[in-house]
Amino acid sequence: MSDDDRQLIAECLGGQRDAFGVLVSRYQARLYNAAIRLVDSPEDAADVVQDAFLNAFQSLHSFKGDAEFFTWLYRIAFNTAISLKRKRRAAISLDAAGPDGGIDPDDPSEYVKPGLALERSEEERQLQEAMVRLSHEHREVLVLKDIEGMRYEEIAEILKVPIGTIRSRLHRARLELRELLQPNEADDEEHS
Repeated sequence: MSDDDRQLIAECLGGQRDAFGVLVSRYQARLYNAAIRLVDSPEDAADVVQDAFLNAFQSLHSFKGDAEFFTWLYRIAFNTAISLKRKRRAAISLDAAGPDGGIDPDDPSEYVKPGLALERSEEERQLQEAMVRLSHEHREVLVLKDIEGMRYEEIAEILKVPIGTIRSRLHRARLELRELLQPNEADDEEHS
């Protein structure tokens, strides 16, 4: 853990709440980017991040410091996301996503080829749809390794499984994602 994080945690535990605000500022965007890939909407991701920071603040005294602060914080957010998904599973809304999937196309500028932003937006939508179709186990290892860039050891610590399991899940997740993103040949022949 960085000395700066360690000092901020010590200050926070000593009663200086502003120190925790510095930690929130430091890790909020990164945690949100991870959370958005674990849950189904930006609003849910924001809720997960807010709840994770609240839980982290309340449990800061139990943080041992033997791992990176973000790893500990991510584990809290991960558990929060799982709890949220369990609650939502019972009450699925039919109108949760709009007809366009809720993603607005980027605004192409004069420096970008017309249509490129729309293509990029479509690719992002397809990737997000494919990620949602992955099992939770596969999605979480992809997010942690390929998006967050964490080491296998950190992922194993967060998920509480052996490194071999992480490697196996990651391999299967990448294969499954690749299959989901490949255009369906039958659809292509149908449109010809």
